[in-house]
Amino acid sequence: MEPVHKALPIARQQISMVTSPLRAAHRIRHKYLIMKRRRISTEHSEPTGAEGPGSRGTGRYPSPKGQEPLERTSKYRTKTAEYFTFEKVPVKTMKKRRSSKRRKVLYPSDTKRYLPEEKKSKAKNCLFLLSLIVFFQIYNAIENLDDNVLKYDLAGLEKTLKREVFGQLVAIDSLMDLLNDYLATHIHNKPLVLSLNGPVGVGKSLVGRLLAKHFRSVLSDHLVYQYFVLHHCPRQDNVTSCLQELAGNITDTVSRAEAEEKIPLLIFDEVEFMQPALLDFLQSYFQPDQPNEFLNAVYVLISSYGQGEITKFVLQNASSGMMRQTAKSEELLFIVQSLLTHSHPVWKHADIVPFTLLERTHIENCFLEQMMREGFYPDNGQLDELSRELNYYSVGKHQYSVHGCKYVGSKVNLLH
Repeated sequence: MEPVHKALPIARQQISMVTSPLRAAHRIRHKYLIMKRRRISTEHSEPTGAEGPGSRGTGRYPSPKGQEPLERTSKYRTKTAEYFTFEKVPVKTMKKRRSSKRRKVLYPSDTKRYLPEEKKSKAKNCLFLLSLIVFFQIYNAIENLDDNVLKYDLAGLEKTLKREVFGQLVAIDSLMDLLNDYLATHIHNKPLVLSLNGPVGVGKSLVGRLLAKHFRSVLSDHLVYQYFVLHHCPRQDNVTSCLQELAGNITDTVSRAEAEEKIPLLIFDEVEFMQPALLDFLQSYFQPDQPNEFLNAVYVLISSYGQGEITKFVLQNASSGMMRQTAKSEELLFIVQSLLTHSHPVWKHADIVPFTLLERTHIENCFLEQMMREGFYPDNGQLDELSRELNYYSVGKHQYSVHGCKYVGSKVNLLH
């Protein structure tokens, strides 16, 4: 048992080594709290007298003149203190809120400044994708327009007109521009009305025949309708039957074209001999308030209306060399259109294409073309001799044929 009695003092000694510092710390903290309470209670119980500028930190109250200053005493102190200092009581302060404004970042003068890195926005990608989609839609629409025009082979038609018709390059260019714009789409709000006007023998009827031949080849025969007034309606007293026949032919042609989703061509030659009742009836098809099948059609009116004004305009501008530049000018179009609209309102809906006078060189080309068809191989002397037999307007160095190429065929037939 002796070893057990010897071990107990050792264990107690070890426990006392651990707990003794804790007890000492607890006593010190307890004494500190008591002293702190006493000091606070003493400061609150002492009177607050006014002190001079030199009396701060002293333990004496200010006394009347001639008396020694009173000393502060405390019931907790046995010995009066001559000097003492006041301890500051900790006061809770409110934390200032951080301002929401960001302070400026000041860079050192000896360092490089870099702009903040720009973050890529996803909206830019969406905008780029939208632009790409719109581009492809526009491109596809243009391709569709080109495909629709290719169906009518207008490039081949233009080559044929410029090869067969002499001296009317300005009129052919204007005609092809109107056809290209209209035939680019299938749906329209009004039909296209073309009015070919000019003197006799300048190529108006030839253009009408070439248009009919070309559209018959690219479309079909039943989508092209030619109406010759002196042939289809020769009698002036048979207007009612002419109207019924014309209405049936127009409706049949337009209905077939609508079924095949194509644009028909209707040509009316010798319109200057058409009666006013027929012109009134024809004007009803040019109005915008019609069924859709009647809005998708091309009408060609061929007449010699305005030939006097066109001839006068050409002769007045021939000497100054302005005719080739102003054949399609607004001045000539205004003169011809004002005359046509006064003759009948049907021309208010038409696009005027004026055909001008032919020069002598054009007449020689007409003779050459006609003689080649008849099997002749003429020389320049023979062409000059044949062209000299026709009548001309002479303006300075220019000579314009009075009747165009109208009598070229009859002159060539005399050579047999």
